[in-house]
Amino acid sequence: MLEKIISQYINKMTKKDIIEFAKKKDIILNNNEADFIFKEIKNNWKTIVFGDPSNIFKKLKDKTPPKKYKQIEDLFYEFKNKYRAYL
Repeated sequence: MLEKIISQYINKMTKKDIIEFAKKKDIILNNNEADFIFKEIKNNWKTIVFGDPSNIFKKLKDKTPPKKYKQIEDLFYEFKNKYRAYL
């Protein structure tokens, strides 16, 4: 059931949603960064939510400045820990 809900949400998600969410968290993404994150979420959301996303983060690290990468990584783990009980 949870997988279906997440899948439906991901299917409706847009690149603009990624950009706006990051902006609310004081992370300004350029177009390439937003494209990469959007594509990874769309194509690998099961790994991101339920698995080990370390390979995705390795690719992201090569595409973003260190400070921004750290902000994104911290935000991910903040939410992952916050919703751990539901996963």
